[in-house]
Amino acid sequence: MLSQKESFDYCRKIAKEQAGNFYLTFHLLPKLKSDSMCALYAFMRISDDIADEPGEINFTRKALGIWRDQTLGALNGQFSHPIHPAFALMVQRHQIPHQYLLDVLDGVEMDLDIHRYQTFDELYKYCYRVASAVGLCCIHLWGFNSEKALLPAESAGIALQLTNILRDIKEDYARGRIYLPQEDMVKFDYDEIKLNNEVRDECFFNLLDFQAKRAAKYYEQARELTQYLDGNARGIFLAMLHTYKAILDKMQKNNFDLFNDRVRIGTFQKLCLLAKYLPYSWKSS
Repeated sequence: MLSQKESFDYCRKIAKEQAGNFYLTFHLLPKLKSDSMCALYAFMRISDDIADEPGEINFTRKALGIWRDQTLGALNGQFSHPIHPAFALMVQRHQIPHQYLLDVLDGVEMDLDIHRYQTFDELYKYCYRVASAVGLCCIHLWGFNSEKALLPAESAGIALQLTNILRDIKEDYARGRIYLPQEDMVKFDYDEIKLNNEVRDECFFNLLDFQAKRAAKYYEQARELTQYLDGNARGIFLAMLHTYKAILDKMQKNNFDLFNDRVRIGTFQKLCLLAKYLPYSWKSS
């Protein structure tokens, strides 16, 4: 089994190769917290990859069950994967509640069985597990000074996941999944036939505009988190939040042209965001 240093290096390699927008923001943290973010990301990445592995659903369910058992083992000092030494130290060092990690595994498993969400309340539960639970892990890692941080951290996860859902409508539908609440699709008279035919009519625009405005409300709530974070963690939070808000804004600006090109923000804009929030990383907590 790898040493702790080798394990952290392994996690950083995963993050550097696969984290995309997020990895750039890791550099806004002090080295110890940056290493921990890489370990957390590696755990989330591997969990997602197991759930997304093509193949028979029962095989995937079994693989997730094994990964859950291995995760619980790692939390008790029994390592069976290269990320485990770093992962276990990260959880112990930052006192991350184990339930958040199990919530993430519950969330990725939901994708095996649930391909439609009737109501936003049902979707919220999914978003909490796959995104808010991650955010709650992050604030324990970053450091916060009040229990009041928990609610805006939850809202941040919801905001980011709703943005992902809008951006990935085409890709998700190709995999048989629709995350837009069915009640909203009915409300705005946009059905699966239209989605299959990639129809961008007034109904589509109104439906997506409604979803975007809902996400914007969660971004607004999430901004409250800044005041409760350790000083050197505010930069990474604001950079992450505004990177994804920029994606949401771009989708709206492009009138939700989501069937042709996947919405991204350019490298220059990402670097501008990093530069904007870098000074927060120099502030003491």
